[in-house]
Formats: sequence, C-alpha cells, structure tokens
Amino acid sequence: MKAYAHRLKEERIFQSMSRKGNCYDNSVMENFFGLLKQERYYGTVYYSYEELKVTIEKYIKYYNEQRIKEKLGWMSPVQYRLSIPAA
Repeated sequence: MKAYAHRLKEERIFQSMSRKGNCYDNSVMENFFGLLKQERYYGTVYYSYEELKVTIEKYIKYYNEQRIKEKLGWMSPVQYRLSIPAA
C-alpha cells in the first residue's frame, strides 16, 4: 500500500477519502448507481458504448425528472427542488 501511495504522490494524484474513512459521503451516489444497474443494466446486452451511454443519459433524465421517491414526498428530485421556496 505504501508503494501505491508513493506512486500517487509522484504523479500528483490525490486520493478521494472521506473524514475518518466513513463511506457516508458516497452513499447517495452508491444508491443511484445501484438503482441504475438494477433498472437499466443487469439482464440487458449493450452492443456498443454509444448505446450504453444513451441509456445512461436517458436514465439520469428520468431519475431526476420523473422517478418519484417516498423520501421526497412522492415527488421527483426536480419537483421536490421546485417545491421549496427560494431563500
């Protein structure tokens, strides 16, 4: 591990690490990628990078604008953000 850290330092690459090594900083993205894989990737064969890329882009749009979440009061993320009064 020291060699790896040394090589990163040589290349001036900084590791992304949360405070105290907690994984909570990434939980939102881990959840999103888990849902993406479950709903659009597993069980599907993509024949090109472009086909996969378009599918992911469409899913991101769907996730933000149409997919409702119980934690957001049964609204999509965009609907939820628009429902909050501006400060």
